Amino acid sequence: MDTNAYVAFLAVGVLMVVIDGQIIYHGGKRYLENTNGNPGAGASMTRLIAVLFHLVVLGALALLSTVGFPGGSSLPAVVGRLGVMFLVLALAHAITLSVLARMREEQVVEDITLRGRAAETRVRPADPRSFDQQVREPVINPVPGQEGRAPHVSPDLGQG
Repeated sequence: MDTNAYVAFLAVGVLMVVIDGQIIYHGGKRYLENTNGNPGAGASMTRLIAVLFHLVVLGALALLSTVGFPGGSSLPAVVGRLGVMFLVLALAHAITLSVLARMREEQVVEDITLRGRAAETRVRPADPRSFDQQVREPVINPVPGQEGRAPHVSPDLGQG
């Protein structure tokens, strides 16, 4: 690949990595805000993930630029390299989004657990059951003729 094609490939590749990394950073910052009641913690976690994304994808771009590709320095060769680079970028983007989603799930579970513990520690004379008992009980009362907590068949509506 000649110098012009090499520089064009690297310029387009770096530009796309930076744009995608900024999208991940700004979107992830909003997605993870209010982590444990601290808005700065979500931004900090997202910044770390975005930096890791930039480093990994820029490294893959550097490696991809050195790999021999059929066609030499022709336009189809540069387009082929860009195509492979976009596939690597899409894969890295998907992995990063899955990491953000996993972090969000952990936050939600932790938030629900903390709310449950807070509900258990409050004194509520009207409902002395523990949080675990409340979660396991049905949301509505069973209809007459319905046996058990979760029957497999609903009762006959003709009975009555």
